[in-house]
Formats: sequence, structure tokens, C-alpha cells
Amino acid sequence: MQLDIAWEQPRENFAHVERLLDGAEVGAGDLVLLPEMFATGFSLHTETTADRDGATLAFLQRLAERLGCWVQGGRTVVEAGRTKADNRMSIVSPTGVLTSEYTKVHPFSFGREPERFAGGTRVETWVWDTAGDSTNPAADPAMVCPAICYDLRFPELFRIGAVRGAEVFALGACWPAARQAHWRALTIARAIENQGVVLAVNRTGDDPHLHYAGGSIAVDATGTVLGELGPEPGVLSVAVDVGAVRQWRETFPALQDVKLREIR
Repeated sequence: MQLDIAWEQPRENFAHVERLLDGAEVGAGDLVLLPEMFATGFSLHTETTADRDGATLAFLQRLAERLGCWVQGGRTVVEAGRTKADNRMSIVSPTGVLTSEYTKVHPFSFGREPERFAGGTRVETWVWDTAGDSTNPAADPAMVCPAICYDLRFPELFRIGAVRGAEVFALGACWPAARQAHWRALTIARAIENQGVVLAVNRTGDDPHLHYAGGSIAVDATGTVLGELGPEPGVLSVAVDVGAVRQWRETFPALQDVKLREIR
């Protein structure tokens, strides 16, 4: 779900998310994917934007419970005793439980992100249980690898996720319009090389520094684009067929030839 993020205004952005989702059909067990720092925009003012009172996390939990779905959304977190923040993706279950969190491994040096944010050190995965019909392979639980914006330029993160069993890669971003062609090309490349579904949501609109062109996109394991948005706020809904991912990996087993440990 891509939105025009109000600069450093969480409450306004919470309302914007709810308005957009009111017009979407969200089923039980679906995954709602929100952009990087969806509550504040890509701000380095961590003293202002940090989710110190847990309001952003609480919003994600309420949203997940109300809709009966999974929610993955980005927020800024400052741990006690630390001076730098974490740029995180928080994943909440349909019962409102914080299931997993991923800290952005690659802070955006070109955008001065490392000045205020520490980089994460772990690739994370979580299990998306769609609570669907167990006889339908498209509704089987799927292993998801979360990622954030600039991570998209680093294929090793996605490859580690794939080797660990990730079948879906869920990325939230604030990716500037100036490099929009890279955004589209890299999302398709990550899907092809890892034989997995890539769900990539970008913000739209403007902040005090940059313009964003949206272009949220879903790509299947063969590199076929399942759906794509333009520059306006909106919701892109696609069906994720986990069975098709597994069948493609069996038919064309390129991942079995990965040599991460053998090469230097």
C-alpha cells in the first residue's frame, strides 16, 4: 500500500493508511505491506520520529487485529542506552502479536542515513500463515524475508534469505523518483535470481527534500510482473501462489547450484 507520507506526522499517516485500506478487500490471513518509515517519512530527525511511546507499533497491532491479517510496516526505533536509531520493519500477526522485526542492514550512505541510524547485522525470515485452505497449495504457509529500500541494491541479502528457505521477499521503501528505473529493474532481478516472489512497496508524493514516484510492484518467481502501481497513492492487491514458487524451483533448480560458502 503506497501513500503520500505526511512529513513527521504519525497520526495523519495512520489515518491515511486506514482510509486507503477502507477501499480495499483485505481477507483473513492476507499480508498488508507498508513502506519504510510509513508513519514519518524518511527523516533523520530521530529525536522526533522515534517510536518511543510505541504508538506506531500499537497502530500496526490494531490494524492487524481489526482486519484479521498480517501487517509489515516500517518504523524508527531507539533502544535504551543507544544514540543511534534502528530503521526497522515490524511484522504483526492477525492476533496483534509482534512476530518478527528486521533492522535495515544497509543504511543509505548517499542519503546520510548512517549519521543517525545503525545498520542491522541479521537477515530475518518469518512464516506467513495465510490461514487458508490447507488443501490449496497457493494458501500454504510461506517463508518471508523482509527488506528495506537500499537493501534492494545488495543481492547477497536476498540470496541468504533464499538459501534459508525464503519464498517471498517483502520490501518497504522510500525510493526517490530520480532512480525509479533502478527500482523496477532491481525488484525484477531479485525475483528472477532467487526464484521467489518479490513484493515491493514504495511511497509516493514529496518530502522536504525529495520526490517519490510510487511504482509499487509485485513480481513472481519467474520474473513476471503480477501487478504494478503508478505514482498516485493506492493499494495493489495480488494473489501469491506459494505452490507455484515451489514448482518453479523444482522444475528449474538453480538455487541448488548456489556456492556462497565455496567462493571467496
